[in-house]
Amino acid sequence: MARKPRIHFPGATYHVMLRGNGGQDIFFDSTDRTQFLLFLQQGLETYQCRVHAYCLMSNHVHLALQVAQIPLSKIMQNLGFRYTQYINRKQEKTGHLLQGRFKALLIDADSYLLELVRYIHLNPLRAGLVKDPGVYPWSSHDGYLGGKKNPWLTTDWVLSQFDAKLENARRYYEKFVQEGLSEGHREEFHCGSFEGRVLGDDSFVEQVLWKAEQITTRVVNIDAILEAVAEFYGIQREDLSSPGRHQPVAEARAVAAWLVKRVPHLQLKELGARLHRDLSGLSQAARRIEQRAKSDKGLRDSLGLVEGRANKSISQA
Repeated sequence: MARKPRIHFPGATYHVMLRGNGGQDIFFDSTDRTQFLLFLQQGLETYQCRVHAYCLMSNHVHLALQVAQIPLSKIMQNLGFRYTQYINRKQEKTGHLLQGRFKALLIDADSYLLELVRYIHLNPLRAGLVKDPGVYPWSSHDGYLGGKKNPWLTTDWVLSQFDAKLENARRYYEKFVQEGLSEGHREEFHCGSFEGRVLGDDSFVEQVLWKAEQITTRVVNIDAILEAVAEFYGIQREDLSSPGRHQPVAEARAVAAWLVKRVPHLQLKELGARLHRDLSGLSQAARRIEQRAKSDKGLRDSLGLVEGRANKSISQA
């Protein structure tokens, strides 16, 4: 039986579980864990998503991750691919490091995020590694208490549920975690309440299925991207496949490649065939545009406008 597609909509929050292939370890020293967190941070910057909690164990990872426009699969594929490459280079190996398809459970954040964050932070206790979550160095628990400084970790939503004053919120949060020390394995955080994909009541399930359906009816395609890019740069669509690297055509092509890479079901290979361009050249151009945008606000704004035009063209089709 074919696996059902992951449910996606902007703002969706998931309990993500990433495991080693065959139960093998995926972290071998503190450097590996630090590198994984660096890749995670870079992914958050690239895909504008949020991490509300994390815990790195020896052979698996727990994340409470909230997406924006880019689906979770794209984010996790990028993270898993980069980390696997890192480990394989380090150990001079080839092959799969991570278990096939990562596990992700869409949750009703209003009802379950607080408990999920606590559940994730108590994972080292359930494994018998420590007796106090505060002494485990590879989770985000200490970040909630104001100790470990991870500027990319989102703690404000959870803490705001306890108190408007940060000092009080941290104290109440710590008490909340202590109250869960005797908590064991919770199957609902692994299997959910609907098809193994969602944790929430019937009303929440109906709502997220409707949101996901609205997204799938507005799937961006390459034609929409090319039209939006050509319109934005004031050129003809045919110009995008013309020879040479003259501005603004070269930049427009790079932006088109960047947009294609952001859409999970599209491939640069197809764009290359349309524009008569080499795949590696398009990939490098997209990467250069992404790097420039980090320090060029004008370019970042332009990318947002072009992406908005592509989405709008589909919604009006």
